[in-house]
Amino acid sequence: MGAQLRVYKRRIRAVTATKKITKAMEMIAASRIVKAQRKVAASMPYATELTRAVTAVATGSNTKHALTTEVEAPTRAAVVLITSDRGLAGGYSSNAIKQAERLSERLRGEGKEVDTYIVGRKGVAYYAFRERKVAESWTGFTDSPAYADAKRIAAPLIEAIQTETAEGGVDELHIVYTEFVSMMTQNAVDGRMLPLSLDQAVEETGGKGEILPLFDFEPSAEDVLDALLPRYVESRIYNALLQSAASEHAARRRAMKSATDNAGDLIKSLSRLANAARQAEITQEISEIVGGASAMADATAGSDK
Repeated sequence: MGAQLRVYKRRIRAVTATKKITKAMEMIAASRIVKAQRKVAASMPYATELTRAVTAVATGSNTKHALTTEVEAPTRAAVVLITSDRGLAGGYSSNAIKQAERLSERLRGEGKEVDTYIVGRKGVAYYAFRERKVAESWTGFTDSPAYADAKRIAAPLIEAIQTETAEGGVDELHIVYTEFVSMMTQNAVDGRMLPLSLDQAVEETGGKGEILPLFDFEPSAEDVLDALLPRYVESRIYNALLQSAASEHAARRRAMKSATDNAGDLIKSLSRLANAARQAEITQEISEIVGGASAMADATAGSDK
């Protein structure tokens, strides 16, 4: 019985150590959520004004450009998938991957080839394990992305949208990321970055019924769009990275809190089992002592006769 008690005590010590780790990770994730939320809020005004500027150029000119012009029969699309570099975040990465799978199936159903670009080690590992082709991937910054990271991601995408499909280019750019709604709610969503439709631009800027001012473009509207194209793609990717980072921290905090609570419940259960084993051990020892005393008494009584 002593061996069983030692096993319970060893398991209680192991679970207690794990509980301390998960509690620390929960607190770290909670502190990082606030910083990530601030970054998301700080990035919104720039993204909104940039989209409004693109909309003004698109409505004020007849220039055909990859930023605003729909291709009549698109045949190729690029999908950017944002996942995490680290695990222990519940279903955060798997939900984004599932959303990307649904988007890719829908695009293939429309007769388009899909080039996949992946951010985060979890997404890279998922596609590598299934031996699926990936156009390009980036890792190492998902929990704290910088604008420089968004520029690195945007560079090959901008080149692809400006290249003819016959030469390996794409007609559309899509992005899949996790939208941060609240501390308890994060939704995997997808959206088309390019070409930018006017309805999409109005939705992003929140300017329903807004009358845009008239502009003169120098040297030309096409040159202005050429200058705005990389800025727009970079800002969209940066905002998606920030929202995904906030969602990752929130998902990790929730997962670690659940793990901490489960560890506490397991410790209570093991403690009850350990107490029961200890009581059984004490009862057995008392029974042995009583039995030994009784045997000695019987032996003494027999010798007296």
